[in-house]
Amino acid sequence: MKFTGIPSLLAIFKEINSSKMFVKAIQEVSGFTRAVHSISRSFGSNQIQRGSATLFFINNDGWALTCKHVAQWISQAEKINQRFTSFQQQSHEMNGKQQNNLAKSLGLTPQSTAEMRITFVDCIDKMSNLKFISHPDYDLALIQFAGFDKLLINNTPKFLENDQAVQPGAMLCRLGFPFPEFSNFKFNPEKQVLEWTQEGAARSPRFPIEGMVTRFLGGKGGKVYGIEMSTPGLRGQSGGPLFDTEGRIIGMQSRTKHLHLGFDIEDKEIVAHGKSKKINDYAFIHLGECIHVSVIKEFLNQHQINFEKA
Repeated sequence: MKFTGIPSLLAIFKEINSSKMFVKAIQEVSGFTRAVHSISRSFGSNQIQRGSATLFFINNDGWALTCKHVAQWISQAEKINQRFTSFQQQSHEMNGKQQNNLAKSLGLTPQSTAEMRITFVDCIDKMSNLKFISHPDYDLALIQFAGFDKLLINNTPKFLENDQAVQPGAMLCRLGFPFPEFSNFKFNPEKQVLEWTQEGAARSPRFPIEGMVTRFLGGKGGKVYGIEMSTPGLRGQSGGPLFDTEGRIIGMQSRTKHLHLGFDIEDKEIVAHGKSKKINDYAFIHLGECIHVSVIKEFLNQHQINFEKA
């Protein structure tokens, strides 16, 4: 008699294991991956816009990694708020025309951001200073938190030791905080400023997205600096870790590019909801680009930042 039970059982176990590919890794990486939240408004408007980005801690000394463009986004908040504070102080006793002239001289228009507040979610208990070190060539930056007593993280990352271990075809995952749902803010009409509050939701749910390594990205002299993924990195995931099923850091989400597929449809007649209509459609594929772990490790070593390898 031919017994087929074992192969069938192994196939079931394999399917179960595949379906839980990144479960443990996401739990591991969540311990040191954190959100950056922002609230902003345009000049003359009380409508508040929410924004988010991601960073992840490297060690227990307060060092974290994110994208250079995220670091620049965070840094600009102080300059924006100083300009608006200057307007408030100078325009206090001015008439409408004088206020308009002052706003124009300061570069404040209805299209410009007048105010921007940043908060680091579940990162540290308190902070006295924030330092940025940006990579000269790539979308990569270090953040150093200073003046804290306690880091609000559960563990620290392990960076892939063998740079050649990941090749095209490998399945990897990214983690970040797109789709901001926090609501702990308000516009103070008396002070005419944005404020963080103790009410409302202070957090947004983390969001993972998997993908296949498609190609490597080359820079000067043919140096590999990035990893292209078959799926997009989502807005708000910039600065988030790219990792394997063991939770080892393979890279960091940087940007998403959009490639035209050429499957264009023009004046195509279809029937939708019982009505005939003509449609146009131009298809694109959205591919995530991540900074390669080799570049990250070189950057950390250059600045003598302690980190673990695996």
